[in-house]
Amino acid sequence: MSAPEEAIPTLRIGDVAKLADTTPRTIRYYEELGLLPNEPSRPSGGHRLYTQADVDRLREVMRLKHLLGVSLGELKELLTAEEARAAVRAELRRDDVNPARRRELLAQALGHIDRQLDLVHRRALELAKLQKELSETRKRVKRRIRELDAHASGTYAPTPDVEAAGESRS
Repeated sequence: MSAPEEAIPTLRIGDVAKLADTTPRTIRYYEELGLLPNEPSRPSGGHRLYTQADVDRLREVMRLKHLLGVSLGELKELLTAEEARAAVRAELRRDDVNPARRRELLAQALGHIDRQLDLVHRRALELAKLQKELSETRKRVKRRIRELDAHASGTYAPTPDVEAAGESRS
């Protein structure tokens, strides 16, 4: 048995912002962009009230943005695909879906998943490139430290070209 609508605890925007560790301005902006659902109607001059589901959605939006480091447009694309997949899942759960329609729905889900994976894959490639660049720079810096230590101990005398190249790259 579900609770009556008025029994669902509601929160004001400031409370939601505190729970999600963000600002009311960010919440409003995410609503404008469609990352968070707008409340369909409220009395004139009334405050928007949020549910725990709204807080959970906001936390998920923020988690994905932080995790993936994507633009808000890319994040919206990712979330739109997730919502479309949820709609497909809901229809697939019905008992009266014929096999042809079931196959069509699965193909739709596959397309949504492919779009999401493409976004995640692009981000992973960017991170892998950054990791490689940082690893190469780290190796050069460590090599330069070894050269300086060897030079200071008198066991190694690098040529001026090697010394200058090491300093210009790090």
